[in-house]
Amino acid sequence: MWRADPGAWTAAGAAWRGLTGPVRRRADGLSARIGALHPGWSGAASGTARGRIGELRTALTDVLPALVEVDQVLAEFAARVGAARARLGAAVAAAEAGGLLVDRAGAVRPDPARPRPAAAVGPAVVQASAGIRGALALAGAADREAAGRLGDLTTAAATGWVSVPPGLRPSPGAGPVEVSRWWAGLTPAERRWLISREPERVGRLDGVPVAARDQANRLLLARRRAELVERRAGLLRPLPAGPLELARLARLAGVEAALRGLDGLGERLAAPGAPRAYLLGLDPAADGRAVVALGNPDRAGAVLTYVPGMTADLADAPGELGRAARVLGRCAALEPGTEAAAVLWLDYDAPDFLPEAARGRQAEDAGPALHRFQEGLRASHEGLPARQTVLGHSYGSVVVGTAARDHGLSADALVFVGSPGVGVDHAAELRMPPGQVWAATAPDDVIRLARPPEELARRAVLAGTPLGPVMALLDPHDDRLWFGADPSTPGFGGRRFPSGRHGHAGYWDPGNPALDGMARIVLGR
Repeated sequence: MWRADPGAWTAAGAAWRGLTGPVRRRADGLSARIGALHPGWSGAASGTARGRIGELRTALTDVLPALVEVDQVLAEFAARVGAARARLGAAVAAAEAGGLLVDRAGAVRPDPARPRPAAAVGPAVVQASAGIRGALALAGAADREAAGRLGDLTTAAATGWVSVPPGLRPSPGAGPVEVSRWWAGLTPAERRWLISREPERVGRLDGVPVAARDQANRLLLARRRAELVERRAGLLRPLPAGPLELARLARLAGVEAALRGLDGLGERLAAPGAPRAYLLGLDPAADGRAVVALGNPDRAGAVLTYVPGMTADLADAPGELGRAARVLGRCAALEPGTEAAAVLWLDYDAPDFLPEAARGRQAEDAGPALHRFQEGLRASHEGLPARQTVLGHSYGSVVVGTAARDHGLSADALVFVGSPGVGVDHAAELRMPPGQVWAATAPDDVIRLARPPEELARRAVLAGTPLGPVMALLDPHDDRLWFGADPSTPGFGGRRFPSGRHGHAGYWDPGNPALDGMARIVLGR
């Protein structure tokens, strides 16, 4: 265990995933060959040649999900070995601090140089030994599981990567539990067939395991980028000055922004370091949408779903993902042996301008999708249920609150930071267990000024009277924000955690106690 190098396994997985590029290019080259044959060659021989080239192309594309799957297996193995090493390190450090010695084989004995009462030594040795055995057991289980999954892939390479699944598909209104049952009834070869041939369906289905959705959406990523590049090429030719030219420039700017977002997302997806990223949803249309997990939520014991706020779009996804990563990093610092995952959920049309953000329509529209996503995380999770936390920032807190109020959220805790209100006046309206609604607002956050128009008018009138300052102190409506009561005030009925003076966007700053608070809530501490 001391010599184990999780980074080497992660790099090996990334190398396997890196083969998807050359394989895809070779498959595209064969498609070009088929197209080149058609105009000048006809007849039986031509048909046979095109058919054979098509078979070769299919054989190449069939292997693509398996290459991503190898990467997933090795990355998850590396993550669990890393967690085991962290637990081992903590157990050894605790033993040594308690006057015990641990040798390289894991045996624990009293330190002769630091004598302790005999009544204390025995229990301390037992506790330290149990911690070490637990770490080694986790690593052993991870090793056996990874070996089994790689063995299955080896067998599939000989027997066939794919097989045609039954024709039944989940209905458009099927819930995540029904989807999960459908997926569980398929063989691995049938699942790979669906991933390679119906990636749009598999990639967006809540209830399908995270690993399968990631494989499907990674296949779609290159296709979506190629479509955007083609669209950009069609928009590069200038038009005569006028409304049509302005419309062209606006569409071109949108395509360029989507390409920047896709490329930034692609860089993070290709990064070899831990935690591995999983692409759970992608749509570059309009402002663009993305759902990305850091770490595998299906295997983690603690899972954060982060919903960003106003102006968030595909171009912002890499930066927003960085916020989720900072919470995850703080979780690792607090509990090094805990397997945690964080999801950026940008699967709604976030407001671009203040007039949009002043209305709740986009939050209401997002509610059903966020509800299904959380249900899907529960349905596809492996082993004991994870602790699920949903965090909303700014307008994202309106999305989370509205979804919880109108549909319910499968979560163990809700967290609101920099909130303009969450659509309710009391935490009890969010359908959560008592004590599991949390909020923080920085003292210098401008969101505190997000008051309803009638409230601003009333305050202006009061300010013009001699009793204005006194009335402000006694104001019973002081907790009213644009979308209801301020969730970070005592009257809301939730629980508060502190934030430093870091403004509206600084809750994730390294020196802000709010970052520590968010991580502790995710961990259930």
